[in-house]
Amino acid sequence: MIIQTGMRTDISAFYSKWLLNRIKEGFVLVRNPYHPSQVTRYSLSPDVVDLIAFCTKNPAPMLPHMDALKPYGQYWFVTITPYGSDIEPNVPDKHEVMETFRQLSNLVGADSMGWRYDPIFLDARHSVEWHTSEFAEMAENLAGYTKTCVISFIDLYEKVKRNFPAVKAVPRADRLTLGKELIRIAAQYGMTVKPCAEREELAPYGADCSGCMTVQTYETALHAHLAVPARKTNQRNGQCACLLGVDIGAYDTCGHLCKYCYANANPDLVKANRKKHDPSSPFLLGGSLPGDVIHEAQQKSWIDRQVMLEL
Repeated sequence: MIIQTGMRTDISAFYSKWLLNRIKEGFVLVRNPYHPSQVTRYSLSPDVVDLIAFCTKNPAPMLPHMDALKPYGQYWFVTITPYGSDIEPNVPDKHEVMETFRQLSNLVGADSMGWRYDPIFLDARHSVEWHTSEFAEMAENLAGYTKTCVISFIDLYEKVKRNFPAVKAVPRADRLTLGKELIRIAAQYGMTVKPCAEREELAPYGADCSGCMTVQTYETALHAHLAVPARKTNQRNGQCACLLGVDIGAYDTCGHLCKYCYANANPDLVKANRKKHDPSSPFLLGGSLPGDVIHEAQQKSWIDRQVMLEL
């Protein structure tokens, strides 16, 4: 099975010590974000966890501890954008993150690395031309360290509109103009652009619109075939074939405080929640509460040991 660590928060950047403790102890407890008294206990044994997937803006805190991840397959989606601290207040400088990206790729291999350039939004400062120029510089910098670049245009979720009221949806004409340029530039540097939840809009221009977290993505990283249960595939309302898997994070805990974040309700709540974090707790946030009902997850390896893929 696949364990996700970055759909609800950035565990690599802010909770690496906690993750290492969970791996050492061999399990994690995860609250249902919509029904908090419902808790699931997941084993982190390599016997049942085939791959740990990371979505992060700063993988640097994990670099000294990569030996702990050796028993697992890995896939790293690292978001690197050229926005400033006015948009991404606590994200390291892009050059620093790109250097970490290269180091990480040297450790796990380009097949286990994906660069996310998202979300894309436009305004007077961040124009189509600005994105094109910045993207080209970054793609050249990351060439050879990944074969994948995931892009997406900003989605106006309610949290986004509340925290970033000035942002606007990107018009279709601009999406096509910019998308075509990013696809062209990425190909120049040996990368395939995979739009995230953008349907087939950019497919005619060479984008791979099948999804960015697909079974094939993880099979390529593992160099193995995965026998994934049918119910685990075809997520996100048919927009792609992403395998979203099990996420062990918690909403409203990411300290990056990006204006466009869909996972944080507001900075004050994040600040309060982060005070509840205990690196020794089996929960990312807080501990056991009266009324908790703990469910033991049914887990097994999905790797087909009889079939190895040369990808």
